Amino acid sequence: MGRLYLIGDVQGCDAALGRLLDEVGFSPSRDHAILLGDLVNRGPASAAVLRRMMALGASATCLLGNHDLSLLATAHGQRAPHRNDTMDSVLRAPDREAMLAWLRQQRMALHAHGLLMVHGGVLPQWDLAQVLALAGEVEAVLRGPDLGEFLAQMYGNEPARWDDGLAGADRLRVIVNALTRLRFCTPDGVMDLKADGRADQAPAGLLPWFEVPGRRTAGTPIAFGHWSQLGLLLREDVIALDTGCVWGGCLSALRYDPATGSREVVQVKCEQAQAPGK
Repeated sequence: MGRLYLIGDVQGCDAALGRLLDEVGFSPSRDHAILLGDLVNRGPASAAVLRRMMALGASATCLLGNHDLSLLATAHGQRAPHRNDTMDSVLRAPDREAMLAWLRQQRMALHAHGLLMVHGGVLPQWDLAQVLALAGEVEAVLRGPDLGEFLAQMYGNEPARWDDGLAGADRLRVIVNALTRLRFCTPDGVMDLKADGRADQAPAGLLPWFEVPGRRTAGTPIAFGHWSQLGLLLREDVIALDTGCVWGGCLSALRYDPATGSREVVQVKCEQAQAPGK
Protein backbone atom coordinates (compact mmCIF):
# COMPACT_ATOMS: atom_id res chain seq x y z
CA MET A 1 0.00 0.00 0.00
CA GLY A 2 1.27 3.47 -0.87
CA ARG A 3 1.46 6.56 1.26
CA LEU A 4 -1.22 9.17 1.83
CA TYR A 5 -0.30 12.87 1.75
CA LEU A 6 -2.55 15.73 2.81
CA ILE A 7 -1.38 19.03 1.34
CA GLY A 8 -2.33 22.55 2.40
CA ASP A 9 -3.20 25.59 0.30
CA VAL A 10 -1.08 25.71 -2.88
CA GLN A 11 -2.63 28.90 -4.33
CA GLY A 12 -0.92 28.74 -7.68
CA CYS A 13 2.57 27.98 -6.33
CA ASP A 14 3.30 25.12 -8.69
CA ALA A 15 7.09 25.20 -8.26
CA ALA A 16 6.70 24.68 -4.52
CA LEU A 17 4.19 21.90 -5.09
CA GLY A 18 6.60 20.17 -7.47
CA ARG A 19 9.42 20.43 -4.95
CA LEU A 20 7.19 19.08 -2.20
CA LEU A 21 6.15 16.06 -4.24
CA ASP A 22 9.80 15.46 -5.11
CA GLU A 23 10.80 15.82 -1.47
CA VAL A 24 8.42 13.06 -0.36
CA GLY A 25 9.24 10.89 -3.36
CA PHE A 26 5.63 10.90 -4.50
CA SER A 27 4.82 8.01 -6.83
CA PRO A 28 1.51 8.27 -8.74
CA SER A 29 1.44 4.50 -9.16
CA ARG A 30 1.72 3.94 -5.41
CA ASP A 31 0.79 7.06 -3.41
CA HIS A 32 -2.23 9.32 -3.06
CA ALA A 33 -2.32 13.09 -2.53
CA ILE A 34 -5.29 15.02 -1.16
CA LEU A 35 -5.15 18.78 -1.65
CA LEU A 36 -7.26 20.67 0.88
CA GLY A 37 -8.48 23.40 -1.46
CA ASP A 38 -7.34 26.75 -2.86
CA LEU A 39 -5.33 25.23 -5.66
CA VAL A 40 -5.32 28.56 -7.51
CA ASN A 41 -4.89 32.33 -7.23
CA ARG A 42 -2.43 34.75 -5.66
CA GLY A 43 0.54 32.62 -6.74
CA PRO A 44 2.19 32.74 -10.17
CA ALA A 45 1.18 29.47 -11.84
CA SER A 46 -2.44 28.49 -11.26
CA ALA A 47 -2.79 26.78 -14.62
CA ALA A 48 0.31 24.68 -13.97
CA VAL A 49 -1.14 23.50 -10.64
CA LEU A 50 -4.39 22.45 -12.29
CA ARG A 51 -2.61 20.67 -15.12
CA ARG A 52 -0.38 18.85 -12.63
CA MET A 53 -3.38 17.64 -10.63
CA MET A 54 -5.29 16.65 -13.75
CA ALA A 55 -2.30 14.62 -14.95
CA LEU A 56 -2.17 12.73 -11.64
CA GLY A 57 -5.64 11.36 -12.31
CA ALA A 58 -6.84 8.94 -9.65
CA SER A 59 -3.62 9.46 -7.66
CA ALA A 60 -4.88 12.83 -6.43
CA THR A 61 -8.08 14.14 -4.88
CA CYS A 62 -8.71 17.87 -4.69
CA LEU A 63 -11.13 19.77 -2.50
CA LEU A 64 -12.56 23.11 -3.59
CA GLY A 65 -11.65 26.25 -1.68
CA ASN A 66 -12.94 29.80 -1.90
CA HIS A 67 -10.32 30.77 -4.50
CA ASP A 68 -11.21 27.80 -6.69
CA LEU A 69 -14.87 28.83 -6.62
CA SER A 70 -13.77 32.41 -7.38
CA LEU A 71 -12.06 31.13 -10.51
CA LEU A 72 -15.28 29.47 -11.64
CA ALA A 73 -17.30 32.59 -10.85
CA THR A 74 -14.88 34.83 -12.74
CA ALA A 75 -14.75 32.49 -15.72
CA HIS A 76 -18.55 32.51 -15.93
CA GLY A 77 -18.80 36.29 -15.70
CA GLN A 78 -20.34 36.27 -12.23
CA ARG A 79 -17.45 37.92 -10.40
CA ALA A 80 -15.28 40.84 -11.42
CA PRO A 81 -11.54 40.08 -11.27
CA HIS A 82 -9.86 41.40 -8.12
CA ARG A 83 -6.71 43.48 -8.48
CA ASN A 84 -4.73 40.79 -6.58
CA ASP A 85 -6.02 37.91 -8.69
CA THR A 86 -3.46 35.87 -10.63
CA MET A 87 -5.82 33.58 -12.54
CA ASP A 88 -5.16 34.77 -16.09
CA SER A 89 -2.95 31.76 -16.76
CA VAL A 90 -6.15 29.72 -16.55
CA LEU A 91 -8.62 32.20 -18.00
CA ARG A 92 -6.52 32.87 -21.12
CA ALA A 93 -5.23 29.33 -21.62
CA PRO A 94 -6.03 27.31 -24.74
CA ASP A 95 -7.07 24.46 -22.45
CA ARG A 96 -9.15 26.76 -20.24
CA GLU A 97 -12.39 24.82 -20.74
CA ALA A 98 -10.78 21.50 -19.87
CA MET A 99 -9.37 22.94 -16.64
CA LEU A 100 -12.67 24.54 -15.66
CA ALA A 101 -14.58 21.34 -16.45
CA TRP A 102 -12.17 19.35 -14.29
CA LEU A 103 -12.48 21.85 -11.44
CA ARG A 104 -16.26 21.48 -11.44
CA GLN A 105 -15.86 17.76 -10.71
CA GLN A 106 -13.84 18.21 -7.53
CA ARG A 107 -15.15 17.74 -4.00
CA MET A 108 -16.47 20.13 -1.36
CA ALA A 109 -15.85 17.64 1.45
CA LEU A 110 -14.38 14.19 1.76
CA HIS A 111 -14.51 11.47 4.41
CA ALA A 112 -11.77 8.92 3.91
CA HIS A 113 -9.03 7.18 5.90
CA GLY A 114 -10.84 8.05 9.12
CA LEU A 115 -10.66 11.79 8.42
CA LEU A 116 -13.21 14.40 7.45
CA MET A 117 -11.56 16.86 5.07
CA VAL A 118 -12.82 20.31 4.06
CA HIS A 119 -11.19 23.53 2.97
CA GLY A 120 -12.61 25.94 5.53
CA GLY A 121 -14.69 24.64 8.40
CA VAL A 122 -17.76 22.81 9.64
CA LEU A 123 -20.68 24.34 11.48
CA PRO A 124 -21.24 22.95 15.00
CA GLN A 125 -24.84 22.01 14.15
CA TRP A 126 -23.74 19.51 11.50
CA ASP A 127 -22.81 15.89 12.11
CA LEU A 128 -20.59 13.94 9.75
CA ALA A 129 -23.42 12.57 7.62
CA GLN A 130 -24.95 16.03 7.21
CA VAL A 131 -21.63 17.60 6.23
CA LEU A 132 -21.23 15.07 3.44
CA ALA A 133 -24.85 15.36 2.31
CA LEU A 134 -24.73 19.16 2.19
CA ALA A 135 -21.40 19.13 0.40
CA GLY A 136 -23.01 16.79 -2.10
CA GLU A 137 -25.79 19.31 -2.75
CA VAL A 138 -23.22 21.93 -3.79
CA GLU A 139 -21.24 19.41 -5.83
CA ALA A 140 -24.37 18.48 -7.77
CA VAL A 141 -25.03 22.13 -8.67
CA LEU A 142 -21.41 22.69 -9.65
CA ARG A 143 -21.62 19.77 -12.07
CA GLY A 144 -25.10 20.55 -13.34
CA PRO A 145 -26.75 22.89 -15.85
CA ASP A 146 -27.56 25.62 -13.31
CA LEU A 147 -23.94 26.51 -12.53
CA GLY A 148 -24.17 30.09 -13.78
CA GLU A 149 -27.27 30.85 -11.71
CA PHE A 150 -25.63 29.34 -8.62
CA LEU A 151 -22.41 31.34 -9.07
CA ALA A 152 -24.41 34.55 -9.55
CA GLN A 153 -25.99 34.07 -6.11
CA MET A 154 -23.06 32.43 -4.28
CA TYR A 155 -21.52 35.54 -2.73
CA GLY A 156 -22.67 37.19 0.48
CA ASN A 157 -22.41 36.65 4.24
CA GLU A 158 -26.10 36.06 4.91
CA PRO A 159 -27.72 33.97 6.19
CA ALA A 160 -25.06 33.70 8.89
CA ARG A 161 -26.64 30.73 10.64
CA TRP A 162 -27.70 27.32 9.42
CA ASP A 163 -31.33 26.28 9.49
CA ASP A 164 -32.54 22.94 8.17
CA GLY A 165 -35.42 24.78 6.50
CA LEU A 166 -33.19 26.91 4.31
CA ALA A 167 -33.75 26.43 0.59
CA GLY A 168 -32.45 27.64 -2.75
CA ALA A 169 -29.62 30.15 -2.96
CA ASP A 170 -29.63 30.89 0.79
CA ARG A 171 -29.13 27.23 1.62
CA LEU A 172 -26.29 26.77 -0.84
CA ARG A 173 -24.62 30.03 0.26
CA VAL A 174 -24.47 28.95 3.90
CA ILE A 175 -23.00 25.58 2.92
CA VAL A 176 -20.35 27.18 0.69
CA ASN A 177 -19.46 29.81 3.29
CA ALA A 178 -19.00 27.23 6.02
CA LEU A 179 -17.04 24.72 3.96
CA THR A 180 -14.75 27.26 2.27
CA ARG A 181 -14.62 30.47 4.35
CA LEU A 182 -15.37 29.73 7.99
CA ARG A 183 -12.86 30.59 10.73
CA PHE A 184 -14.82 32.02 13.67
CA CYS A 185 -18.39 31.57 14.84
CA THR A 186 -20.47 32.06 17.97
CA PRO A 187 -21.01 29.14 20.37
CA ASP A 188 -24.42 28.57 18.75
CA GLY A 189 -23.03 28.53 15.22
CA VAL A 190 -23.52 32.04 13.83
CA MET A 191 -20.71 32.64 11.35
CA ASP A 192 -18.60 35.81 11.42
CA LEU A 193 -16.96 35.75 8.00
CA LYS A 194 -15.15 39.05 8.48
CA ALA A 195 -13.18 37.98 11.56
CA ASP A 196 -9.59 37.01 10.86
CA GLY A 197 -6.32 36.60 12.71
CA ARG A 198 -4.91 33.96 15.00
CA ALA A 199 -7.09 31.55 16.90
CA ASP A 200 -6.13 33.22 20.20
CA GLN A 201 -7.25 36.59 18.81
CA ALA A 202 -10.91 35.67 18.52
CA PRO A 203 -13.16 38.73 18.74
CA ALA A 204 -15.48 38.92 21.73
CA GLY A 205 -18.21 36.33 21.61
CA LEU A 206 -16.52 34.24 18.91
CA LEU A 207 -14.59 30.97 18.89
CA PRO A 208 -12.59 29.12 16.28
CA TRP A 209 -15.17 26.83 14.71
CA PHE A 210 -13.34 23.71 15.87
CA GLU A 211 -13.38 24.89 19.52
CA VAL A 212 -17.16 25.22 19.81
CA PRO A 213 -18.38 23.07 22.72
CA GLY A 214 -20.70 20.29 21.63
CA ARG A 215 -19.67 20.43 17.96
CA ARG A 216 -21.44 17.42 16.42
CA THR A 217 -18.42 16.35 14.36
CA ALA A 218 -16.20 16.29 17.47
CA GLY A 219 -15.80 12.49 17.26
CA THR A 220 -14.27 12.63 13.78
CA PRO A 221 -10.78 14.03 13.15
CA ILE A 222 -10.97 16.94 10.70
CA ALA A 223 -8.27 18.17 8.32
CA PHE A 224 -8.57 21.59 6.69
CA GLY A 225 -6.67 24.50 5.16
CA HIS A 226 -7.75 28.13 4.54
CA TRP A 227 -6.46 29.68 7.78
CA SER A 228 -2.86 30.74 7.17
CA GLN A 229 -2.70 32.80 10.37
CA LEU A 230 -3.62 29.70 12.34
CA GLY A 231 -0.68 27.91 10.81
CA LEU A 232 0.25 24.29 11.33
CA LEU A 233 -1.95 22.60 13.92
CA LEU A 234 -1.67 18.91 14.68
CA ARG A 235 -4.09 17.66 17.30
CA GLU A 236 -5.71 14.27 17.54
CA ASP A 237 -9.02 15.76 16.41
CA VAL A 238 -7.88 18.73 14.28
CA ILE A 239 -5.27 19.01 11.52
CA ALA A 240 -4.68 22.45 9.98
CA LEU A 241 -2.27 22.58 7.04
CA ASP A 242 -2.41 26.09 5.53
CA THR A 243 1.05 27.41 6.39
CA GLY A 244 0.94 30.48 4.16
CA CYS A 245 2.92 29.29 1.17
CA VAL A 246 1.87 32.19 -1.03
CA TRP A 247 2.46 34.71 1.77
CA GLY A 248 6.11 33.79 2.16
CA GLY A 249 5.63 30.76 4.39
CA CYS A 250 5.90 27.04 3.64
CA LEU A 251 3.88 24.54 1.67
CA SER A 252 3.07 21.67 4.01
CA ALA A 253 2.22 18.04 3.52
CA LEU A 254 1.21 15.57 6.18
CA ARG A 255 2.30 12.00 5.53
CA TYR A 256 -0.47 10.05 7.21
CA ASP A 257 -0.75 6.35 7.91
CA PRO A 258 -4.41 5.48 8.61
CA ALA A 259 -3.46 2.04 9.91
CA THR A 260 -1.14 3.27 12.64
CA GLY A 261 -2.21 6.90 12.95
CA SER A 262 1.39 8.02 12.45
CA ARG A 263 1.88 11.55 11.14
CA GLU A 264 4.92 13.22 9.67
CA VAL A 265 5.03 16.79 8.39
CA VAL A 266 7.11 17.65 5.32
CA GLN A 267 7.55 21.30 4.32
CA VAL A 268 9.20 23.27 1.55
CA LYS A 269 9.75 27.01 1.41
CA CYS A 270 7.85 28.90 -1.23
CA GLU A 271 9.63 31.29 -3.57
CA GLN A 272 6.47 33.34 -3.96
CA ALA A 273 5.92 36.01 -1.32
CA GLN A 274 2.99 38.43 -1.31
CA ALA A 275 1.75 40.80 1.32
CA PRO A 276 -0.56 39.01 3.77
CA GLY A 277 -4.08 38.65 2.49
CA LYS A 278 -6.98 36.27 2.20
